[in-house]
Amino acid sequence: MEESDTNKTGVVGTEREDGGTGGEQTANMNTANSLKEDKTPSEKETRREQETEEGQTQVEVCRSVPDLQLSIIRDSDLFGYVGIEAVLEQMKLKTIKAGFEFNIMVVGQSGLGKSTLVNTLFKSKVSRKSCTANYEEKISKTVKLHSVTHLIEEKGVKMKLTVIDTPGFGDQINNKNCWEPITTYINEQYEKYLREELHVNRKKRIPDTRVHCCIYFLPPTGHRLRPIDVEFMRRLGTIVSIVPVIAKADTLTIEERLEFKERIRQDLASNGIHVYPQKEYDEDPEEFILNERIRGNIPFAVVGTDKEHNVNGNNVLGRKTKWGIVEVENVAHCEFVNLRDLLIRSHLQDLKDVTNNVHYETYRVQRLNESNMTFSELGFSTWPLENGTGARCDSDSHL
Repeated sequence: MEESDTNKTGVVGTEREDGGTGGEQTANMNTANSLKEDKTPSEKETRREQETEEGQTQVEVCRSVPDLQLSIIRDSDLFGYVGIEAVLEQMKLKTIKAGFEFNIMVVGQSGLGKSTLVNTLFKSKVSRKSCTANYEEKISKTVKLHSVTHLIEEKGVKMKLTVIDTPGFGDQINNKNCWEPITTYINEQYEKYLREELHVNRKKRIPDTRVHCCIYFLPPTGHRLRPIDVEFMRRLGTIVSIVPVIAKADTLTIEERLEFKERIRQDLASNGIHVYPQKEYDEDPEEFILNERIRGNIPFAVVGTDKEHNVNGNNVLGRKTKWGIVEVENVAHCEFVNLRDLLIRSHLQDLKDVTNNVHYETYRVQRLNESNMTFSELGFSTWPLENGTGARCDSDSHL
């Protein structure tokens, strides 16, 4: 539909006659609810005259669009209040009642403070180490995945949080293929969700165990990415949203931190590694501007702690040293606040949307397009995963 005047108000619609020919109807509902219409069938145009405040007349020409039935009704064109906006409150109430799920994975070698950072993010003891009685820290001979689930409620909003830990990653002398158990676990969750979707009688709400975000911990070496870092993020960047962080950033000076972050961004670009948030998923200019600022700060240099200290009469989360206190939530000390805002306060729903619409959809299309798939296999056999291992869908994986 082409319009000669872009500064118009009112309703522009198209109606179809019984004979199939398109006619135009232009309605302008002002305070007197008057209707002015001037149609010329030969030209198939509608001219609408609208009196301006100065008493002048504006003429708008709206050309016909065949087979189009559409009218644009703006706020000023309504007779009164309809109540369409109330649907937002309805959606809010249903979401609060049902709650939502968020699954986060932490990956990195031992001693980088993964458990402490997760506890700091959610200001509660949610890590596996904190929830296990008589926990004994020891280096695992192989990479094993363990998950712990909590139901967190804040101001009436319920969140089912699952934290997946990966003890043993990067701790061996030979770390060849140490990412495979993690890849297997992520694909198993996609497989489990896909099977639930393909059931004839599906559940009203399918349990979502898919990994929505993977926080990858980089050691504060001050140099560049290690080969294991590059290989891990390159392989898993296509199946899960990765957010890299520099662990224990208080061991670096401000200058060392800035130089290290720049080298990491260069290594990510040179190796074709895409971390969250990706440019191709930005939906509008405002989101692009926000995400560009985030991309400029990645990887986040973070410090985690669950201990409070008194600073100028206020209790703050921080790490106490003989030189002073490193405040976790002080942006001048570290970038923990930026990480928390990204994961929880601004992009939590987007992380879930990217998981569902991009990563899971890619897996689903690949599985459904496999040449050896038949409908009889959907319910009676185990599909091989991408890496050739079988999915165990009747249990909670190998947790």
